[in-house]
Amino acid sequence: MYIRQTTLFSFEEIISFQQETKLEMIFSQLDISTLASSIRKSSSEKGPKGYDPVCLIYSLLAMQVERIPTIKDLVLKLKENPILRYSCGFEVLGKTPSESTFSRFLEKLAESNELETLFHDLVIKAKEQDIIDGNNVSIDSTKLNCYEAAVPKSKIIDDGTHPNWGMKRDTNGNNIRWFGWKLHILCDCKSELPLDIKITPASVHDGTVAIPLIKQFKNHYKNHFNTTYYSMDSGYDYDYIYNDIVNKFQGIPIIAYNPRGSYAPPEGLDEDFDPIYSAGYKLVYWRKDSDYIKFRCPHAVGRCNCPHGMTWCSNSNYGYTLKLNYKENPRLNGYPLRSSKQWQKQYNSRTSVERCNSRLKEYLNTDNIRSKGIKKAKMHALLNCIVLISGTIALNIKNQIKKVA
Repeated sequence: MYIRQTTLFSFEEIISFQQETKLEMIFSQLDISTLASSIRKSSSEKGPKGYDPVCLIYSLLAMQVERIPTIKDLVLKLKENPILRYSCGFEVLGKTPSESTFSRFLEKLAESNELETLFHDLVIKAKEQDIIDGNNVSIDSTKLNCYEAAVPKSKIIDDGTHPNWGMKRDTNGNNIRWFGWKLHILCDCKSELPLDIKITPASVHDGTVAIPLIKQFKNHYKNHFNTTYYSMDSGYDYDYIYNDIVNKFQGIPIIAYNPRGSYAPPEGLDEDFDPIYSAGYKLVYWRKDSDYIKFRCPHAVGRCNCPHGMTWCSNSNYGYTLKLNYKENPRLNGYPLRSSKQWQKQYNSRTSVERCNSRLKEYLNTDNIRSKGIKKAKMHALLNCIVLISGTIALNIKNQIKKVA
């Protein structure tokens, strides 16, 4: 007869000797006490005490890390995997929550504002560790499929809280249609981490969300960030976005130009958006004075040999000059110039938001919303954002310890 030898240490003691797991590293950077307290059942409420909200929150975060598709699968994993059970704070030999327990908890979590507060606190923590900069940000949206039953457009409730049909072009220019939501992300270009998010029905145009998202970002963080550059693709190329960023937020919009069917550059500008004068030569950017950008005659500064000379356009020995207030029409006469290396450098950083989207969807569980309603869709996105930032902080601390050692 085979007799199993007893172990000297308990399961918990054996686990404590092991190398720190990925989940433990992520959880170590989270302070969810306030969030748990806001959801925990008060002493005046009747009924069984239930499971500790801390353990339930950890379980939902673990679900995103391990890319567990459904609550049913999460319940099964917790039953079968003692290490996962232990990492989430449950008794190793105790009971684990049922699907209905998680379902009720998700309802409470979706109604709480503390999950969003936890996300913002993590962002500030990452900034304090110099992981996040916030001087350059980029904005973009990504599609989120909805597992609610798709309905025809004629039967969609258009109140901003129900999923609907959306269409977006992929990187190859192909039209993609889906039923569900859009996740709009304001992302830090340095760390490629999300700083703020909004969820809308899929049909909402990207351009209408940019300014509300920036306002939300400013309100959430107050004086924590001094953002200069806001980079976006041509889907955000609207006058009011430029004007608000420049005049309301004192920032610099770096947005790709959308010709919208026109076959020629705007009047007075060449294909690089530099001003030209009557002889057809490009004026030379000279300098920026306060709100004005100054251009000079190319013949006067030796950039070309105009057959008419300088006197054809100006009687001054200095040559023809043009001054433009870039705050009056920042879309066409913005600073830095669209043709400059500085503009292109900032625009190239826009791809940071695409990599942020990719990590949230390919390495985590963002594109796997199984709950109904816009509040639960946002809750799901926040859980994934929290995991991404917390994991980055934990990895940064680990690397710093290695350097010291």
